[in-house]
Amino acid sequence: MATALALTALVALSACGSSSETKKDDGAQVASLATTQAGASDAAQPKATTQRPRERLDSTAEEIEALLVPFNKCLKKSGLGDQTKMKQAADQAAGGDGGISKQDVAAYRACEEQYYPLPPWEKDPANPEARDFARAVVKCLKQKGVKYVEVSEDGLSPSLGGDQNDARSISMGMELAPQCERQAAAAAE
Repeated sequence: MATALALTALVALSACGSSSETKKDDGAQVASLATTQAGASDAAQPKATTQRPRERLDSTAEEIEALLVPFNKCLKKSGLGDQTKMKQAADQAAGGDGGISKQDVAAYRACEEQYYPLPPWEKDPANPEARDFARAVVKCLKQKGVKYVEVSEDGLSPSLGGDQNDARSISMGMELAPQCERQAAAAAE
């Protein structure tokens, strides 16, 4: 999968020309990528910024796994490659007692902050409309017959089953949630 992504990126980059402008058929100027010319100052070139990857509502398990590749590589490079040590670092970084060094926790947090995928924008706490999205998903689930569902305490996701821990509401909600998320996202556009 990673090889396929790298090959796709290589093909896409090879399609970029070296001119700084491209003419469209109607004659309008459109900006495009420009290559650095020999002798040009690095200081004059814009700095590339890396952004954390972001999941989408419709991300498949394979796509999420591919998004995690840089994060896992960072952990291995930091000496946190084995599952036990990784879990301990994650537990301790979340405020638990992982039983590992502060240096390992710092390495885990550094990898997480740089490479761990962000949630879908609709579910991101940084999105001011995420609570509205969660309410819309809960409304949809109720309309589809999920009896015990409400917005969770964090305000970002549905909480299924209620105080009764109703198995039917949980199973129906899990099955219908992706459909309701798509519906709520489409309504928000």
